[in-house]
Parts: sequence; C-alpha cells; structure tokens
Amino acid sequence: MKNRRKFIKLSAAMGAGAFLPLQFCSPKKESDTLSEAVLSASTGILDNFGLQLYSVKENMAEDPVATIKAVAGYGYTQIEGFDGGKGIFWGMKNTEFKSLTDDLGLSFIASHANTYENLEKQAEEAAAIGMKYLINPWVGPQKSMDDFKRINDDFNKQGEICKQYGIKFAYHNHGYTFVDLDGQIPHEYLLENTDPELVEFEMDTYWVYTAGKDPVEYIKKYPNRFTLGHVKDKSGDLEFSEPNGSTIIGTGIMDFPTILRAGMDNGMKYFIVEQERFEGTTPMEAAEKNAAFMKSLVF
Repeated sequence: MKNRRKFIKLSAAMGAGAFLPLQFCSPKKESDTLSEAVLSASTGILDNFGLQLYSVKENMAEDPVATIKAVAGYGYTQIEGFDGGKGIFWGMKNTEFKSLTDDLGLSFIASHANTYENLEKQAEEAAAIGMKYLINPWVGPQKSMDDFKRINDDFNKQGEICKQYGIKFAYHNHGYTFVDLDGQIPHEYLLENTDPELVEFEMDTYWVYTAGKDPVEYIKKYPNRFTLGHVKDKSGDLEFSEPNGSTIIGTGIMDFPTILRAGMDNGMKYFIVEQERFEGTTPMEAAEKNAAFMKSLVF
C-alpha cells in the first residue's frame, strides 16, 4: 500500500476530503486468488483467526449448533458472536455454549451486544466462561459532536462495568464515525477521549476504507487502541461508496497483508473474518473460502 498510495478524489457522495487509492481500480480475479490461497495454505503465519457469526446469520438462525460445527471444520479457531434474538448464547446457558465451543476447539473470544441494556448480567455471564470482550457494534450517525461526547462518556461507564466483572469493553466502527462532523472526526475524538484502561476498539477495516480513510494510518497513529480487527474485503466491481459491497477476502481491493502486518505491529490481537454480501456464492461457502485465504496469508 505504501508504494501505491496515490489518491484520486472519490465521488461527491463521499464528502470533501475523501480519497481513493489507485490500486482499487484493478481487483484480483477471484479464481486466481483462491487458487493461490489453496496452493500456499501451508505457508500462512496466522495461527489463530476467527469468524464473526453474523457472516452466516441465516444459518445460525436455522441451526446454530450445526453452523458452529461447520465453521470449526473450515479451520477457524475463534468465533465472535452477535445477538440474533436469542441472546449471545443462542438460547443456551453460557456454560452450555462454552462446552460446545470447547469440544470443537473454538475460543469464543467476544460478542457484539447491546451494551446499553442488561450490561451487568451480560458481562457477568460472558466473563464466567472466559470471554475476552463485549463489543458495542452500533450507535448510529449522530447530529452533532455533543452527541458523540455523550457517547464517549457512556463508553467509559460501560467499560468500567465490564472491568468490574473481569471482561473488556470495545466499540466496533462503521463508516459514520470517520466522516467529518462539526469540524471533527468522531472516531478520533473517541480514541483520544475514552479511557484506554476501559475502552478498546475493534476496527472494521472495510468501513474505514469505505469512508475514504486508510486503516493502516489509523492503526499506526493509535497503537494499542485497535485490539481487534474485522477482516472484510471490498469488491472492486461496485461503486466505491456502495455500503453493502463486501466480497470474498482476497478477491477485492484491500491490501490485507499490509493492513494486518500493521495491526500485529501495533497491538491488534484478534483478526475476525466478516462478510455480508454473497454474489455468486452462499454464506457458508464464503466462510470456507475466507478461512482458506486466512490460513494462507503471509505478511
């Protein structure tokens, strides 16, 4: 990415100051990339990587146990959960869910959750089975920086509650926190004003890119704040500003060897695959192909 960091202006819909690396104009062919991934599967250096189960949400809704078993068979060693309407343990007790994942060799490291409701109970149950994080995945676009300042205070308080129960709190970004608001970048405000002892961040690399920003620059500027990362590639076949434009990792326009190398060098500990768009494939097929890419990744 360093050698290719020339920029052209994005469309007006992206807003002033947004730029796009020229590398985005020539995405790899899916067949070529996947063949390379399979051939070099023994050369990867990531011993552990996870899947955000939202990537296979329809399968989870139908049969969570069978879905998680399949995910383990693809080579994932970690999972990150979400609340699909039955709680983050999918209708099971926390200890039952842990037994399932333990038997499959999976670490249930974190879950997206509504941290504004029943946080004490969620934190207690999550910590009891050795989970590392509860993650707030969404606060939505705000009208002013005063709103984000209140959210900043909320995050510090939620981080304190999580800490009391022996688990960490983190915030997962979308694109809206990287868009200028009242002359500030909200995400920078949150990074600089939340307590590092109480609040960590999960960088969704896709959303940082889609907002016209460089994930590597943010990772390096704020070392040890982005302790988790979503590995989600961006299709080069759609308009850059298209919000739902994810694709199989390695077939899009994002330079993950560079991004993840920067992450590893600056405190990122967990690398979580996520995909939300499935053109010409299914969520489970995509999850399997993404695992093959992650196993082969060298950086």
